[in-house]
Amino acid sequence: MSRRDENTGFDCLHCGARIRPVSNGGYRNHCPFCLCSRHVDDRPGDRAADCGGVMDPIRLRDKPGKGLQIEFRCRVCGTVSVNRIARDTVQPDDLLAILRL
Repeated sequence: MSRRDENTGFDCLHCGARIRPVSNGGYRNHCPFCLCSRHVDDRPGDRAADCGGVMDPIRLRDKPGKGLQIEFRCRVCGTVSVNRIARDTVQPDDLLAILRL
């Protein structure tokens, strides 16, 4: 799968917002409005998970070399994963939603 195929828009499973792909060279994996994601990866970027459950943002963490990351937990299977916050792109992550974490 190419980077272009992985960086696509989607409709948020939690709030229904239409999400545009990021424009800064990264990957969009969560809604910039409610911060929810979808369980699609077993390992980052592999799109191999069969679960498909909504992943709720559970906390914010700051990892050296990676910056601010959102930690997610799947509602269906409990898997925990992380992704960097989306900044400097179209539809950047909502600052108030991030601060609520």
